[in-house]
Amino acid sequence: MKYARAFIAALGYELAPVVVTSTELEARLEPLYRDLRFVPGQLQALTGIRERRWWEPGYPLSKGAIAAGNKALDAAGVSPGDVGMLIYAGVCREQFEPATACRVAAGLGIGGNAAIFDISNACLGVLNGILEVANRIELGQIKAGLVVSCESAREINDIMIDRMLADRNMERFASSLATLTGGSGAVAVLVTDGSFSPSGNHRLLGGVTQAAPEHHGLCLWGISPDGSGSFTQTMSTDAVNVMNYGIELGRRTWASFLPEIGWRPEQVDRVICHQVGSAHQSAILKTLGIAPEKDFTTFEFLGNMGTVSLPLTAALAAEREMLSPGDRVGFLGIGSGLNCLMLGVQW
Repeated sequence: MKYARAFIAALGYELAPVVVTSTELEARLEPLYRDLRFVPGQLQALTGIRERRWWEPGYPLSKGAIAAGNKALDAAGVSPGDVGMLIYAGVCREQFEPATACRVAAGLGIGGNAAIFDISNACLGVLNGILEVANRIELGQIKAGLVVSCESAREINDIMIDRMLADRNMERFASSLATLTGGSGAVAVLVTDGSFSPSGNHRLLGGVTQAAPEHHGLCLWGISPDGSGSFTQTMSTDAVNVMNYGIELGRRTWASFLPEIGWRPEQVDRVICHQVGSAHQSAILKTLGIAPEKDFTTFEFLGNMGTVSLPLTAALAAEREMLSPGDRVGFLGIGSGLNCLMLGVQW
């Protein structure tokens, strides 16, 4: 995939207000730790995550997405009436029907001839949404599109902590560890044809996607009957194989990505990876031969926010002047499924 007319015009984000440390989560798990003879500090040692953020209880996902969307539109000087496509791409959504994008679009004042719908693809949703908007721009169908997402980790963490305390064994701990890395946040990515403002645009050069759907059973988040006629959320992750097969998929994708974009490895100035944790970061950078100083991370203080993690990390990297005009920046996403999507951006 190559693009000639698509630009990332602005990134907007909303941080969740409640800081939750790994120490606090371990304090809630003290009976489990005692039975398994764990010493405190395991969670941060295994994941590199010091803290993450949660929304207040009952916080609407659409509210976070609207806040992030308004910031992106304001930053680029684009009016809601100019947006021809609104995609909500979060793993978390407000109901089965209608699309969460509809409530977000109403809150932003987007409507009329705009295409409004959800995309769901685990942690890759926002990157997939960027491509959908870019495709329509290249075809001349729209001039601007907005991709938004809001993820919430509070509810699934509370549920899984209760289950870990009920089933105090190593198997439950291992399959639930990845859930405890989850953080909350919201993000918006505004993609345009570059005609709205002469400055601040970052050229989307293109990307490559690769898939390994035979590994679809490694990370599962859904609902199941609770035995009383209702349903409850459940999550389990084979973290070891997610990492091993994910890194192999990343290696294949990287090998296709560089020639597609026309970059040599040494020409890549910065990378923003999906934020899983320290073990994944170290393994993927080593496998791809990328120097650690080229990567910018937020998992240490924001955790894994699913679809929100990569674009929000890019926004923070830009704010902290880690991305300079002209930099060749790789957005490297790997998601459950397994799917891998890498985008090249001339910053």
